[in-house]
Amino acid sequence: MSTQKAKMPQNDWRPFFKEECVKPYFKELNRKIGQEYANHTVYPPVDKVFNAFEQTPYGEVKAVILGQDPYHEPGQAMGMCFSVPEGVDLPPSLVNIYQELSDDLGIAPAAHGNLTAWAKQGVLLLNATLTVRRGAANSHSGLGWQTFTDAVISHINQKDAPVVFLLWGGFAQGKASLLNNPKHLVLRAPHPSPLSAYRGFFGCKHFSQANAFLEANGVGMIDWRLQ
Repeated sequence: MSTQKAKMPQNDWRPFFKEECVKPYFKELNRKIGQEYANHTVYPPVDKVFNAFEQTPYGEVKAVILGQDPYHEPGQAMGMCFSVPEGVDLPPSLVNIYQELSDDLGIAPAAHGNLTAWAKQGVLLLNATLTVRRGAANSHSGLGWQTFTDAVISHINQKDAPVVFLLWGGFAQGKASLLNNPKHLVLRAPHPSPLSAYRGFFGCKHFSQANAFLEANGVGMIDWRLQ
């Protein structure tokens, strides 16, 4: 990977990226990820690694959904957590997200899994690790991405405008210590995967809670429909 091939965002995230890219940890991360792309099948495609930032400029972030790492099967990962391109079968976690959305707000499940419409409204769909080897979940979790994405989360925490953070599962909730700005709202629930959705993700009502918070703070609500 090179930062050029990875298409650093051409928006107001760029100063943050330029600051991080010169740090020793990021240079080492760049080297390791470059080797991974050269020697293995890695997802997402290199030009989609920073897609979440391209789709959701920093100044427009009003919600953050935090995932762990990209989908690791062919054709799924598109650089935004939980999102898959249109025409790709819905992963089980996304099916459960749609179910909770239906139960919470009465929004019928979409026939596709492309969440770009959320991203365009200010929902940053952030994975803690931005790349993965094919068929090997969490294979890149120790390469340095989490240092970078922790910096991203801390950067968003500094925003004056209210932001709602949706932390689903123990891994995402482990990032809550980075969020100490009283202007923001942190929502916690079990992960939407089939292994844990019935332990409290279903019924968490995070979508309606997020919109109530945004509306109460004079921020435009999110239209969660994807049709």
